[in-house]
Amino acid sequence: MMHTGAVVQKLVAFQRGEIARHLTRLSAQDRRLRFGTYVSDAAVERYVRSIDFTRDRVFGIFEPDLTLSGVAHLALESDSGTAELGLSVDSAHRGRGFGYALLNRGKLHAQNFGYKKLYMHCLAENQIMLHLARKAGMRVVTEYGEADAHVALSEATYGDFAREFFGDQIALIDYLLKRQVRWLPKPYR
Repeated sequence: MMHTGAVVQKLVAFQRGEIARHLTRLSAQDRRLRFGTYVSDAAVERYVRSIDFTRDRVFGIFEPDLTLSGVAHLALESDSGTAELGLSVDSAHRGRGFGYALLNRGKLHAQNFGYKKLYMHCLAENQIMLHLARKAGMRVVTEYGEADAHVALSEATYGDFAREFFGDQIALIDYLLKRQVRWLPKPYR
């Protein structure tokens, strides 16, 4: 989906390797902020293998070289009607609206699938996530060094469905064009 210049792609199970590479590229501090604790490369690999792509959704932003610079995991809990979002953006790509675009893409998807509440949990020191949550209209509650943000999701409209559908089409075209450019022969120098 297009937002602030970012094209957000829906990721699929065969892209687990790219997701793991993105997460393991994060600094130790960024991983701690993303997962709430320090995590090893092996723990990241286990986490990525555990993502249930039949239930949950994962979104990403690809750079022209097809490196994932941002990833959002939307964990969907149909019994409670809630969706939990976790996201990360490479430090080199922050400040470009990628986190906000990923958050809004997850929010739109949850709303379109009838979920009633979007929820995010992070460490209270994660000021970037708290800023994004507030910017997206989420209510933030901070206690005991942790923060919870949530927002009630409204009923989806035809316009919401159309935004998600066309956003997915634009993202697919963007991804295919980036792949084609990689296959072009390089000019001789």
